[in-house]
Amino acid sequence: MDTDALILVSVDDHLVEPPTLFDAHIPERYRDRAPKIVHTDIGDDVWMFDDQAVPYMGLNAVAGRPREEYGIEPMSYEEMRRGCWDVHERVKDMNAGGVLGSMNFPSFPGFAGRLFAAAADKDLALAVVQAYNDWHIDEWCGAYPDRFIPMALPVLWDPVLAAAEVRRTAAKGCHSVTFTENPALLDYPSFHSDAWDPFWAAVTETETVVSVHLGSGGKLVQTSADAPVDVMMTLQPMVVCQCAADIMWSKILSKFPGIKFALSEGGTGWIPYFLERIDRTYEPHHLWTGQDFGDKLPSEVFREHFLTCFIDDPVGVQLRDRIGIDNVCWELDYPHADSAWPNAPEELGVVLGDAAADDVAKITHENAMRWYSFDPFTSRTREQSTVAALRAASPGHDVSIRSLDGGRHAHAQGIDIGALQEQATA
Repeated sequence: MDTDALILVSVDDHLVEPPTLFDAHIPERYRDRAPKIVHTDIGDDVWMFDDQAVPYMGLNAVAGRPREEYGIEPMSYEEMRRGCWDVHERVKDMNAGGVLGSMNFPSFPGFAGRLFAAAADKDLALAVVQAYNDWHIDEWCGAYPDRFIPMALPVLWDPVLAAAEVRRTAAKGCHSVTFTENPALLDYPSFHSDAWDPFWAAVTETETVVSVHLGSGGKLVQTSADAPVDVMMTLQPMVVCQCAADIMWSKILSKFPGIKFALSEGGTGWIPYFLERIDRTYEPHHLWTGQDFGDKLPSEVFREHFLTCFIDDPVGVQLRDRIGIDNVCWELDYPHADSAWPNAPEELGVVLGDAAADDVAKITHENAMRWYSFDPFTSRTREQSTVAALRAASPGHDVSIRSLDGGRHAHAQGIDIGALQEQATA
């Protein structure tokens, strides 16, 4: 496979929020209560909001670090690759990795914005959610609209306000909203409640994909208190599987036949068995459980509503026809620990193997463009969008692996947080 000729759009990356995020977007009356970065005495950078301190954990931003230094310890901006939080450097990193397009989930608010939703003052919470969305759409994605797929945070605590925010952000060109894989775990109505109907109606009406990221429900699979972290990491996709089952057997798909969900960072190898299982569950049991998919099998309905995504999933690629070739997307997961940046094209080429060219195109970019209403080719040619062309666009960009060499700020990039604040407010 000629990996240089691939066109890559990742539907799951992450950004580290810059300290200036709220400066230009929060209403003046909330400025003193907006989230702010505090640099601690021990060298960490933490977000303070509503009397909570939220540090950036190491695994959130390990791009460019040797694997033996991965960990979950708190970090400072100086310890991160600048592309984690600087959009201009991010694009250079994307070029160096041969990646054309990217959709970025949040970090410190939680993948579905649950930190903001937990604020006692819901007027403040709404202002912060809207400020975040405006920054993400207008500044982060707006700086390079042919490189980023915008995605909004939801208003988790109020489905009516959530619907209004979906319509507001859709009017700004955003057709993805992140959501939790299990609202009941966060003490909100479950997928089986009709309380969310205003929200489901809004995302359907605006053709907004509900992007459900692994870990957005606040709880991962833990078999025992003394189980090593490897157990949790191995079983992470099972949370996404549970979410898919919840939605499949809810009334959402029948009440909102145009709705679309994306199962982000859940992998795809388990999908064929899951489809067999829901069909087998339906066949002998639907007459007494009351499930009714009409003349369709549950697996057929799944393919109408769900996008599945993988980072490195050879089994899923081999079984792509059992999943549905129009339902599979690739994701890079930059700058998290599972990412293959900057060598993802080469690793993906091995996984794709001898797949047909049409299948490769769907997996690598066409499905993402179609599901998320994203068209980078309005401002660039396909020839300018290949791995080889993008890498040539940022010649000499440093992608070397850098160790901290035993010192906390050994590879500091000279970041002055105060200067950033002054620059944003100038």
